[in-house]
Amino acid sequence: MQAYVYKSLRKADTFVYLAKRDDFSVVPEPLRTPLGELSFVLEVALTPDRTLAREDAAVVRENLAARGFHIQFPPPPDPRVRADA
Repeated sequence: MQAYVYKSLRKADTFVYLAKRDDFSVVPEPLRTPLGELSFVLEVALTPDRTLAREDAAVVRENLAARGFHIQFPPPPDPRVRADA
């Protein structure tokens, strides 16, 4: 399965995976609007043996097949690191 990955130019470390290139119509407007402009990053084959840095490739494949999109949000802050440090 091919995936087309876009990064949000408004939300750091937020990415949208699409099953069809440039088909943003599958992303509901309440999710799409806060992301702002999206910039194409890469096309990737999500094979069963593919690993991704911060996402479970099987979950991404399932979301693409069921919804046509998957959104990768930034990781939660590390509770061991103080924000004011």
